[in-house]
Amino acid sequence: MYILGISAFYHDSAACLISDGNIISAAQEERFTRKKHDPSFPSNAIKYCINDANISPNQISKIVFYEKPFLKFERLLETYLAFAPKGFRSFAAAMPLWVKEKLFQKSTLVAELQKALGSSGDWSEKILFSEHHLSHAASAFYPSPFNSAAVLTLDGVGEWTTTSLAVGNGKNLQVLKEIHFPHSLGLLYSAFTYYTGFRVNSGEYKVMGLAPYGKPKYAELIKEKLIRIADDGSFQLDMSYFDYPTGLRMTNKKFDKLFGGPPRTSESALTQKDMDLAASVQKVTEEIVLKLAKNIYKITGENNLCLAGGVALNCVANGILEREGIFENIWIQPAAGDAGGALGSALAVWYQDFAKSREVNLNKDSMHGSYLGPKWENKQIESELINCGAVFNKLETKEIIDKTAQAISDQKAIGWMQGRMEFGPRALGGRSILADPRSPAMQKQLNLKVKYRESFRPFAPSILSEYVDDWFDHDSDSPYMLLVASVNKDRRLKENESAKNLFGIDKLNVPRSSVPAITHVDYSARIQTVHAETNPIYHQLISRFYELTNCPILVNTSFNVRGEPIVCTPTDAFKCFMGTELDVLVIGNYMLYKEKQDKNLSEDYKDRYELD
Repeated sequence: MYILGISAFYHDSAACLISDGNIISAAQEERFTRKKHDPSFPSNAIKYCINDANISPNQISKIVFYEKPFLKFERLLETYLAFAPKGFRSFAAAMPLWVKEKLFQKSTLVAELQKALGSSGDWSEKILFSEHHLSHAASAFYPSPFNSAAVLTLDGVGEWTTTSLAVGNGKNLQVLKEIHFPHSLGLLYSAFTYYTGFRVNSGEYKVMGLAPYGKPKYAELIKEKLIRIADDGSFQLDMSYFDYPTGLRMTNKKFDKLFGGPPRTSESALTQKDMDLAASVQKVTEEIVLKLAKNIYKITGENNLCLAGGVALNCVANGILEREGIFENIWIQPAAGDAGGALGSALAVWYQDFAKSREVNLNKDSMHGSYLGPKWENKQIESELINCGAVFNKLETKEIIDKTAQAISDQKAIGWMQGRMEFGPRALGGRSILADPRSPAMQKQLNLKVKYRESFRPFAPSILSEYVDDWFDHDSDSPYMLLVASVNKDRRLKENESAKNLFGIDKLNVPRSSVPAITHVDYSARIQTVHAETNPIYHQLISRFYELTNCPILVNTSFNVRGEPIVCTPTDAFKCFMGTELDVLVIGNYMLYKEKQDKNLSEDYKDRYELD
């Protein structure tokens, strides 16, 4: 039986196809449309999933939408009534769209499915609706390697729920406690994202990356004025400081007054205050996550914990949670945000509506390394490269590995596209930019000349799983780059007195370890452990680099530039390669060197990215 899961119409639309409970394929719509965080109906992602399974649309038994529109409308209506007359402008703008389209979303879904797949299927009879946080919880528990586990989901808001505590056992998944809108840890974090000048729903990870440059000097003020936290981790916001329930901004003038001025203007210079605010909201978030985890352990007695929801992408909080040792094992859904709701909704129907039994492999999860997106055969790659006007060499796999490892050791920046595209926001060695972590200049160079993004942003290490505890204070798997750990003390460089007195971004240029390109200013790193079983060619590449350098680590960042989604096709990869200062591009068995390409093409693509 094939079940298609869909998330759409808010941000990060996606589709996922499962067959008899097995995950076949999944992808975000943004990768096909090239619109970052694309909220539109995932027509392209759905077509990909069906084509990948080599089935016809009428073989799909059920189609599941990841949330319930009527519940969401109820929350919207009740919120406006509760805050009336405040927010009437926002209410007047939202209502026509809801009445015309969103309230009758089943009809919209049927129309979109007919447009994407044709009218061969009786779509109206096949459509089901899951609850938003149940979709998150199902995405966390069902693919996990646990027969039973506590499940914690945290995000901005679904229909009403912003936080849920659940317990999973076999095929059963039961929600025990919920926190409801407008009280939301995700929206509190987004409020500070907005206030520090970043874009809500996409800039939260920038706040997390900025936090180590500051001190949490506002944490107590946040807890005194903005949020009341109970011993069990439940919380309540003082809504007099926020506009998001009914307004067009996240915060208001009372919030501005509390923190001494208006929000930072986007693209303006970051100040120490911005860094301290980031450090403060990060610290409060960590405190709440820990208290919630302790409480759910107390309630359930489970030794395993599963996490999902947008807040579960906060890998710093995840790392602290793991080090606390509350649970023996933690598993985090790699597509923890709304895209993962497509997967969770499909799995929830399979195990709950159809009550199918669940088989668990206690040694690994069922996400296939999260490599669930499209892949390209050599013949297809070559055809696209020719159409792009590329100059390339076709090599055997061993030669690709050898030459790429050598180029990285020679301080070249590599665009790397192999196998299936990753599902979720992290590049995991399928669509990655790779570099030498030993280079003191690489972090700044990649940010400014390749990624075209803020210079403070850290990069992640991909490390052979068998060597992780030699380099980091971490002795478990982190295959999805969702845990932060510290670089081991014997790998750190001694900090001189002048470096100790630096503040903020000035700390950036101080090498802090023998792998400075992946060591953040607080000696932390967002780790990806690489396994031969899930990504053999990437494991081979890092192994070869290790043979050359005695370093089993590569810098790994997503293959894209600021403002664009991760590349999907060979054409996407070539455009990004030509529009940035990447030195080498490797796609399948094809290798391209920048100096051999048409310089006019390079200038065309560079102009495109610099105008972005």
